[in-house]
This record gives sequence, C-alpha cells and structure tokens, in this order.
Amino acid sequence: MLYTVVTGASKGMGKAIVEQLLSCGCAVAVCGRNEKDLRDAVDTWRKTYEDSDIIWLAADMATAEGVAAFSELITNSFPQVDVLINNAGGYTPGNITEEQDAVLESMLAVNLWGPYRLCKALAPVMRQQEAGHIINICSVASLKGYAGIGSYSISKYALLGLTDNLREELRPYGVKVTAICPGATWTSSWEGSDMPQSRIMEAADIAAIVWAAINVSPQAVAETIVLRPQKGDV
Repeated sequence: MLYTVVTGASKGMGKAIVEQLLSCGCAVAVCGRNEKDLRDAVDTWRKTYEDSDIIWLAADMATAEGVAAFSELITNSFPQVDVLINNAGGYTPGNITEEQDAVLESMLAVNLWGPYRLCKALAPVMRQQEAGHIINICSVASLKGYAGIGSYSISKYALLGLTDNLREELRPYGVKVTAICPGATWTSSWEGSDMPQSRIMEAADIAAIVWAAINVSPQAVAETIVLRPQKGDV
C-alpha cells in the first residue's frame, strides 16, 4: 500500500487525484480549506471505497499553522510517506501594473509558501526512508507569461523553481520530484467563463498523469510534464 498526501482535495483536480489513488488501493491524507466540502467528499469516498484508509483535516495551506497541523496529523497517523501531491492553489486574475500588492502576496502564500512548508515538513521523512515522491501541481503559466494573470504566473514560476531545486537536493536520497504543468482544466476556476467545456481538459486527465508518474520504474523520474488541451493554447 502507498501512503499518499493530497492538498486541496475537496474539489477539482485534487478530488480527481484522490479518487484515482483510492481506486488503486492507496491510503490518503487529505486537506482542504472548506470543512463541509471536505467532510462531504470524505464521506462519499468512504462509501464508494469501503476499505479505504483516509485521514483528513480542514486546514489552510496558505498559513504556517495550517501546514503544521496537517503535517503533524500525517506523521502521527501514517507509518511512512510515499507520495506528497501539492495541489492546493489559488487563482486571481489581474495585470501586475494595475493590481494591489496583496494579490501577489496571496498568490505566493498559497501557491508557493504552502508547498514549500509542507515539503520542508515531509521531505525529511522521505529522505530518512531513502524513498518517496513529491509531485507539485504547477501550470503552463509556470513556463511562460500570460497577460491578465501576472501574479498567478509569478507564483507558479516560483513553484516550478522550488520543484526543480528540490529534485536536485533530494536525488541522492532516492526521492523523486515531479512538476506537472496543466493547461486549462475544468475546475471551479472556469466557472462563469465563456470557454466551452469541450475545449478544455478534465480533472481526471491530470489524475491519470499523476498516477502514471508515480508508477514509472524506480530508476526513472518524470521531471516536468506539460499537458494542454488539444484545441488551443490555454
């Protein structure tokens, strides 16, 4: 059994990733900011996957306190940590020259500081095990700039930098580190937009790639994976 951790698990890509892991018999530790949404998701998963091993906590990964509480739950409940998937993230559109400084601060808090702190908490466990896999859900906005999403893109560039540096730091200990960079994927971020759902990817597509990255041979690591909708650069 793999002992896995997923942040931002109550909806969207995080929820799809958890369902992929549970369907394959993994134990999961999950968190989300909205306690009701997370509790409802966990209740559904326990009914659907009757023998599932799920631990959960309503916690905000944008705060040091939230990360500390979640990492403590994991280390006290799981005998090991095999896979950490940093999926929790925020999205606020806007132009750098027009927005308030608080926009960048909030994007960095959830998209960079959350993964940074959780990696610092759990990577030493993996290092001691001399095994493990960290997967950070980045974005195509980690790879190039886009008008109208400046602070989001800056934060995702930073997450990709964190990922690349962690990979080199942890490589000697047998710990893998992967960046997954999706383009437009149907989640709550697209609610209210005029983009046809048929043009963009499904959350299950990202979950399938996560599972594929986990299951390459021990001597291989998927370093950076980019997924885009077939119809258009979004």
